[in-house]
Amino acid sequence: MSSPLLARKGRQQQRCIPYKLNNIDGDNQSCDLLDRVEVLMVTSPGRLDFVFPKGGWENDETAGEAACREALEEAGVRGTLNDTALGVWEFRSKSTQKACSLEGTCKGYMFALEVTEELDCYPEKDSRDRKWVPVGEAYKLCRYDWMRKALDSFKDLLRGRRIPTVPELSEPPSLCIVKPSAADHAIALC
Repeated sequence: MSSPLLARKGRQQQRCIPYKLNNIDGDNQSCDLLDRVEVLMVTSPGRLDFVFPKGGWENDETAGEAACREALEEAGVRGTLNDTALGVWEFRSKSTQKACSLEGTCKGYMFALEVTEELDCYPEKDSRDRKWVPVGEAYKLCRYDWMRKALDSFKDLLRGRRIPTVPELSEPPSLCIVKPSAADHAIALC
């Protein structure tokens, strides 16, 4: 079933690592926080490997709002975005080499999104698969080294370690919560 929401396309790339904390139960008796965390990864259209939800940053939204919107469009999740960016990574994009810069290098800001709601119906459901995996398995699924470095920053965030400041990010710190809106069905409130 396709979603009545539409996905926005193009623009500078923003990403997030959607995650959830599993309860301690009969199968998982670990007191270590990282043993209880799972991250959500999605396939790219036409590919079988997994990545974190990502997409462009529109002029009418902050990088954090873009990350929330992309998580909703690509992975069908809503949640609370951590106000500290995990970092900024440069990467080459074959599909947008000329659009990003003369050299074909794109900048991507990465955030952590604590998932509070998982939807059955979302804009890109028919073109992507989603998969919850433990952090250790996510390392193995990451296509690029910069994705593994983002996971390192994510683990540091969970352990309470300081994440280096991201001077390139010119937006005020915010706590973004994606909530439904009558107008466009999803808006990030900051």
